[in-house]
Amino acid sequence: MSTINVINAVTAIPAADSATARAHFHASLQFETDCSDVASALASGTPGFVLLDVRSSTLFARGHVPGAINLPHGKIVASKLVDYPRDTLFVTYCAGPHCNGAARGAIRLSELGRPVKVMMGGVTGWLDEGFKLDAVNAE
Repeated sequence: MSTINVINAVTAIPAADSATARAHFHASLQFETDCSDVASALASGTPGFVLLDVRSSTLFARGHVPGAINLPHGKIVASKLVDYPRDTLFVTYCAGPHCNGAARGAIRLSELGRPVKVMMGGVTGWLDEGFKLDAVNAE
């Protein structure tokens, strides 16, 4: 079956040329990372970033990515970051694709002049990849 001259919702707008596509996809990785790459970096023992769970403390306690620090996006302020060098990379995550908390946290961090990426998929993506969550012991 020939794919040339087939017009549908996918092909109606032509794909970008290779150089433009490469630039676009390369640029997207300046803003986001995925669960598998985060897991691999954390497992190395020297991830090179601080992982922030930007959900509520209640949701964090129920289950979070091992090694994550809970800092709800609404509480990201300069005074909470004073112990981190200015060039510390932060990676934010929230519940998942249906949640915009990670983006809200990333906005706050960038407004404070901090390098930041979002972990795509959040907790949902983490679980979909087969990774486990840690829970806070409620003793």
